[in-house]
Formats: sequence, C-alpha cells, structure tokens
Amino acid sequence: MYQPPHFREDRVAVQHALIRTFPLGLLVTAGPGGLMANPVPFTLYEEEGERGMLRVHLARANPQWRELGAVEECLVVFQGPQEYITPSWYATKAETGKVVPTWNYATVHVRARPTVIEDAAWLRRQVDDLTGLAEGRRPAPWQVSDAPSDFVAAQLKGIIGVEMPILAIEGKWKVSQNRNPADRAGVVGGLRHEQREAMADLVEAYLTGRAPGPGA
Repeated sequence: MYQPPHFREDRVAVQHALIRTFPLGLLVTAGPGGLMANPVPFTLYEEEGERGMLRVHLARANPQWRELGAVEECLVVFQGPQEYITPSWYATKAETGKVVPTWNYATVHVRARPTVIEDAAWLRRQVDDLTGLAEGRRPAPWQVSDAPSDFVAAQLKGIIGVEMPILAIEGKWKVSQNRNPADRAGVVGGLRHEQREAMADLVEAYLTGRAPGPGA
C-alpha cells in the first residue's frame, strides 16, 4: 500500500478497532486459479499471536477456499469511513485558488497465512462468535442456538472455515493531515453540514491530536 508518512497509522490497537467496527473484509488470493476476491465478514481475535488472528467461513460452493489451501499467504482489505472532499471547503481556495478535490478514507490491509478448516466444532464457534459480534448490541439478540439443532448442523456442512494468523498489518488514515489547520477545520465543517459525521469525527480527531481511530 502506498504510504505517505503523514497518513500512516501504525498503532495496532487502532488498526484492530477498525477491523472490529468494519468486519466485512475483501479477501484477495492469487492462487492457481488466478486473482480472486470476495467480501466476507471476519472475526478478529486480538489476543492470539503477535498481531492477532482472523477467522472466517466461506460457502463450500465458493472456489476461493480451494485457492486458500494452495497459497502461503493472502490479503484482506478492511475499509472504514470514506468521503469525497471538495476544495470548496478549504480556506486556501479563497486565498490562492490553488486547490484540487481529493478523497478521504481509513483502511487496514492485512497479510495472513490461511489454513482451511472443516471441523464442525471450529465452524460452530466461528459462526457463534460472528453472530455475537453482529447481534450483541441489539435489544433482543438472536443466537445460533435459537434455530433447530439439526438445521444448524445441516447449514454447517455447507461452509468451510479459514484460520489466518496475521503476518503483517498496515493502516492508512488519509483524513486531511496534509492540509493546514484552517483547511482541515473547513473540511470538518463541510462534512458536518452534509451530515457525514463519521469522516468529520476522524478529521477532527487527527486535527486535535485525539486520533483514536474508528471504533476505538
């Protein structure tokens, strides 16, 4: 990933926070079948390994799981907030006119070593954990155990698990850090006026030095 120094976000806790908040990752492989990419929701286990562990399941009908069994590593891309930034928000526009549009975003790229898993107990745990992640904040959370056990067992036969120790992780928070304070304040104001609060919060956090990252 192209990484200008002012956009780098190397804090693992902040990177992990984005993954927790935006768990739908783009899983990319370059195996015997060529390049392949699929969006799938991941569970992150921060305490496992040096940089954390990712777990995921794929449909048996999805050929990418066979690609994962044939490669040493894969790439997973997690995308946080992203917004178009108009130069009309910059104070510099009124001063010199020397401004251009850009795009702000936060993203985490993970390189991981995949291991394909077919064990039913492993799959049930991953499905339970993923469901808990998504349902946990609901007033009446649905649980996998709410469905009939024979139905769940049949559904598990239709999926394949993948466990991925994280080999390397990169974070890039491109949130107007290369603009002067007046321009950045203008971006915050413009985003809030258009009710694009997630990116406004990020730009303001990095402007004021708080910068916890999404979900932290």
